[in-house]
Amino acid sequence: MDHEGGHAIGRSHCDAFSNRLYNFTGKGDMDPSLDPSYAAQLKKKCKPGDMTTVQDMVPGSATTFDINYFKLVVEKKGLFQSDDALLRNKETRDYVYSHVKVDAESSFFADFGVSMVRMGRVGVLTGKQGEIRKQCWKIN
Repeated sequence: MDHEGGHAIGRSHCDAFSNRLYNFTGKGDMDPSLDPSYAAQLKKKCKPGDMTTVQDMVPGSATTFDINYFKLVVEKKGLFQSDDALLRNKETRDYVYSHVKVDAESSFFADFGVSMVRMGRVGVLTGKQGEIRKQCWKIN
């Protein structure tokens, strides 16, 4: 199984995760798996319908490539639903917990390297074989 921790760096627009804050099940509720204090911080910055404000994917280290992502996932402070989903499967949960240990950083970087090599083997689509998505989460 490949785990690359790609969310370890970067930012996201509020609209990419606002459903977790304001309308998780379609009833105006919050995702119960999200840490309430973290959700309150996000709500201060991201109002309903906000499509311009950005939030760090890993608060405090959005520009640093490190293992803090895994620590935040364990604390229920993952920005996306997919972050929380890592804790719902035994294999991925065990992997996440293995990266919150004191000496885990070297294995994280080794795993990331393996993942990047494997991603490099995925063929690139050219010409009319594929498309560049305007929004990464949906087909144009």
